[in-house]
Amino acid sequence: MAKQLGVSEELLDALYHIDRHYHLFTDRELAALRYAEIMTTSAQEVGEDLWDELQRHFDDGELVEITTVIGLFNFFNRFADALQVDPPPSGKE
Repeated sequence: MAKQLGVSEELLDALYHIDRHYHLFTDRELAALRYAEIMTTSAQEVGEDLWDELQRHFDDGELVEITTVIGLFNFFNRFADALQVDPPPSGKE
């Protein structure tokens, strides 16, 4: 879907190693990515420092939207994993 929206292959690949490719992302994107990672792996650890950083880049409505999207995709992944649902074929065969 990201490719259909114009995201480059380089940027998608960089998501696997953000620490080595951070220069490809804006500070705003890095804050959102950090939030997504922490919310996904240990949501209880979203601390004041991260929250302050997020508020420098996003308004309250945007933070609600970002949090909703992260939570929704975490739900989709856990749901699919629990039911052992395979992703649809990519169509590149």
